[in-house]
Amino acid sequence: MDGNSGKILMLDAPPEPARPWASASNADTLDALPYIDDDYGNPKVKQEVDRLVEEEMSRSTKKPADFLKDLPPLPSFTFQNHPMIGKEYERVRAGRPPVTLDFSSRYQVETPPMNKRNDESAWKQALLRAQRSLQHQVIRLENLELMLKYGPDVWRQNNQQLEGFLARMQKLVQQQNDKIETVNRERKYHQQNTAYELNALSSQWKELCQKNIEIHSACAHIENHMEELRREAAERGWTLEANLENGALSPSG
Repeated sequence: MDGNSGKILMLDAPPEPARPWASASNADTLDALPYIDDDYGNPKVKQEVDRLVEEEMSRSTKKPADFLKDLPPLPSFTFQNHPMIGKEYERVRAGRPPVTLDFSSRYQVETPPMNKRNDESAWKQALLRAQRSLQHQVIRLENLELMLKYGPDVWRQNNQQLEGFLARMQKLVQQQNDKIETVNRERKYHQQNTAYELNALSSQWKELCQKNIEIHSACAHIENHMEELRREAAERGWTLEANLENGALSPSG
C-alpha cells in the first residue's frame, strides 16, 4: 500500500499453467508471510481483493458448475463382464426402485386347491414345500443356536479388530497433525526472526527510494538553473567556457 496516497499497489499474477494437476512443479509459488504481514487484517485490502475477484469472475466465461471441466475425463464403465452389475447400474441411474425379493411364499405350507385335491402330483408338490419349510426352520434353529454359542465371542473379536484399526488411524492422524504443527511452528519462528531483517531492508529500500527522488529532484533543479544561466549568458553575449587558470568568463568578442 502506498503510504502517501493510500492506494493499494497490486502485482500481476503469473500465467496459470494449462494442467496444474499434472505435476507439482507447475504449482504456483506463494510468497505470503501470514505471521508477519499485517495487510490481511486491513479492511481496505480485503475490499480491494473482493472487488478484483468479482471483476475477474464477471469477465470469465466459466460458470461455477464448470469448475471440473478442465480435469481429465473419468473412465467409462461398460460392465461387459458383469451384466448383473450393469443392469443394477442402469436401474439406479434411471431412478427405478429395487426389485423386492419375497422368500416367504417359498416356505409356506399350503394344501392343494379344491380342484386338485385328488391329484397325486399336487400333493407331492405340497409335501415337498412342507419338507422345505421344515428344513428351513431346522436351519434357522441351528443358526440361532450357533449365534447364541459363538456370536458374543465373534462380536467381541470384531470389536477388538475395529478398536485396533481405530487406534492405528488415530495414531496416524496424530502423527500428521504433529508434523503440521511442527511445520507451522518452524514457519512462524523463521518468519518472526526474519521480520526484523525484512523491516530493516524495507526501511532501507524506502530511504534509498526517497534519496533517489531527492537526487532526481536536485538534478532537475540544477539542470533548470544551468539552462537559465545559459539563456542569461546568451542574452549578454557570453560564453560559458570557464578559464581554468583564473576562473573568469571570456567574452564572445
